[in-house]
Amino acid sequence: MALQRTIGFYLEDIETPIGKAISLSIIGLVLFSSAIFVVETYPIPESLRMPLNAINGVILVIFAIEYLLRFWSAENKLRYFFSLNSIIDLLAVLPFLVGIFDISFIRVFRWFRILRLIRLLEGNTLFGYVSSEDSAILTRILLTLFIIIFVYSGLIYQVEHPVNPDVFTTFLDALYFSVATMTTVGFGDVTPKSEIGRLLTILMIMTGIALIPWQLGDLVKRLVKTANQVQKPCPTCQLALHDTDARFCKNCGTQLDNAPQG
Repeated sequence: MALQRTIGFYLEDIETPIGKAISLSIIGLVLFSSAIFVVETYPIPESLRMPLNAINGVILVIFAIEYLLRFWSAENKLRYFFSLNSIIDLLAVLPFLVGIFDISFIRVFRWFRILRLIRLLEGNTLFGYVSSEDSAILTRILLTLFIIIFVYSGLIYQVEHPVNPDVFTTFLDALYFSVATMTTVGFGDVTPKSEIGRLLTILMIMTGIALIPWQLGDLVKRLVKTANQVQKPCPTCQLALHDTDARFCKNCGTQLDNAPQG
């Protein structure tokens, strides 16, 4: 169906104006919804809490519709259902889909909405090609760290606040604990009480030990490689940096202007 293909194209596209608008709107809703949850961890008047809950409900409905459209427009529905992006989308709308049941703990999954931002690091960005591979790697490092810390902070707050409200009073307390734990600083002034909270703490430490050196090592390797490259712009795709002995563009294969003729 033409309509099915068109909807599927614009949901995945980040180059056309419509595709960019859809992607930016989704990102805006992801961040706005997460900001609402952060605000709700603070003592705010009921007159403000009610409209925030209503707005968050509308956002959940939008994400549910988006997920159904992605599933409907997928060529291979079984493959899409078990793909990473589909699982992330499903976790984002799960609170809405099962909202008729009394399982409030499942609200924790809405923190995984922020993982949708990873899609923008696959190939192109919203504004064209990344100007250098170093920039792309640095962006991936920063965004990955932000996502992991953000998700862990949401998880630890949801688990510890009901049983340890004096220590994990707001989201900022959970964020402080997550950063101190993942960087293995461990001041000890904020500690979890529940078994699930302690398990999350172990996962945070393991994530910090494994993730940070790996990401920084990737950046160092890229910087070393870049030091051995020179400005040799490609006339087709405009990729600027190439190896000193490069004759063809490593991105599109075009022969470089200053390369010797074969």
